[in-house]
Amino acid sequence: MNIGNIPAKAARLNPAAEALIDVDSGRRITFGVLEDHVCRLGNALVDTLALSKGDRVAILSRNSIEYMEIYYACARVGMIAQPLNWRLGVPEMVRILEDGEPAVIVCSDEYLEVTGELKGQISIANWLSFGANSDGSYEKLLAESSAAEPEVAASVGGDDPVLILYTGGTTGESKGALHTHRSLYMGMINQTVAERVVPGDVYMLTGQMFHIPVALAMNYQAHGCPVVLINFDARLALETIQKERVSAFLGITTMLNWMMADEKFSEFDLSSLRNIQYGGGPMPRSVVAAALEAFPCTIIQGYGQTEGMTMSFLSQEDHILALSGEHAERLSSCGREGFVTSIRLADPDGNTVPRDGKTPGEILISSEANMVGYWRRPDLTEQTIREGWMWTGDIAVWDEDGYVFIVDRARDMIISGGENIYSTQVEAAIHQHPAVLESAVFGVPDDQWGEAVKAVVVLKPGQSATEQDIIAAAAAHLASYQKPRSVDFVDSLPKAPTGKILKRELRDPYWAAAEKQV
Repeated sequence: MNIGNIPAKAARLNPAAEALIDVDSGRRITFGVLEDHVCRLGNALVDTLALSKGDRVAILSRNSIEYMEIYYACARVGMIAQPLNWRLGVPEMVRILEDGEPAVIVCSDEYLEVTGELKGQISIANWLSFGANSDGSYEKLLAESSAAEPEVAASVGGDDPVLILYTGGTTGESKGALHTHRSLYMGMINQTVAERVVPGDVYMLTGQMFHIPVALAMNYQAHGCPVVLINFDARLALETIQKERVSAFLGITTMLNWMMADEKFSEFDLSSLRNIQYGGGPMPRSVVAAALEAFPCTIIQGYGQTEGMTMSFLSQEDHILALSGEHAERLSSCGREGFVTSIRLADPDGNTVPRDGKTPGEILISSEANMVGYWRRPDLTEQTIREGWMWTGDIAVWDEDGYVFIVDRARDMIISGGENIYSTQVEAAIHQHPAVLESAVFGVPDDQWGEAVKAVVVLKPGQSATEQDIIAAAAAHLASYQKPRSVDFVDSLPKAPTGKILKRELRDPYWAAAEKQV
């Protein structure tokens, strides 16, 4: 089992079939060309750069053909891809690179300035770049390398690590979820069954390739389907669906809202669409209903994490039945366990809670699609994976038929526009303002983003600050999507006897009010 063999099989069956369509650059390549590039890059990593099995290869780029070439080439020769979130600041990138210790970093010409800053702060043996304004080192490496099957590929198997995806945590520290060829492959099986993938599909990748949904795109290519790469814009997505006859894509609340709000939405021919999967955070029932009416296809929801890909699904039929009035409440559910996944809800001692729709428990996942652990963090791995079950940190109830309804996040993670935002990171940034005494950050309902970041702040006695002062102070230390969208000032924060801030008391009124409006 080698994920890097996906283009090889497709190239054997139909080398002239289109594999990747890069909308931004206008480039299109076939599976035959993709396989040629994968072999060349794999041989270059081993022979020219003298990398060894298990070495990390960092990538800094927006969605591009080269990005997918790097993923497959690393997989083919047993190396580990380490994609970087280009939205992060240089200090956080440095921390991630120091943790992963890549032997090479490949960047697009768009991020040459960023890599210039990185070079001054971290030592990496090999720096490559691609694109019209780059030094052409990536392209040169491919051109000078052999297109033969890399010899080392024969020694790569399903249990070898292939991908580190960095995600934040309760401490605000980035940690790398480590996936193997097998875990990605099993996640792909989950997706194949849920999405009902067929060889005639055309998949549009709307999310960024440093996120786990890139594996969904790889899954379509494993079925011989072309993947259309875009850097999301609502009008562009609609134009692309029409032009490329896209049949499936993954969208989040924000994306679907923006697409439906386009003034020319009704003018686009979207008849090629077969299925839309949505996820990345809460989606109001009204948006689900509007999407089902607006798009001429079925819709499913996928609940997942970086650590476990997609773990449960609310099926196409579930949506149709719910809108007809049969179990309408299930539109608020994240569905039932996937094909290769087992789910149970447990109390803090690990005891399964009853399926009564009211007893909360943490969602536990048993699946070969789960990560094997956190990179170089056995302590966190031991806390998260216990006796074969991954503790997600999400609190839910479930009904007698096994439908899961998330009611809280044990780790106070906010998902806004499909991006994970960790409250401790935002709170730490807010506290850079000298007038702040205490703060609590949490997510509140937002029709556009799913959730918006809200901060409640207590100022030091005799000090003053405005909402914009706090937002500006936080923004200086965060990516734009992480900063608070609104700030309330209070005299004190609700606390438990232990002194822990009770964020739920602050957060619940906003969600209760949103439910009343549905």
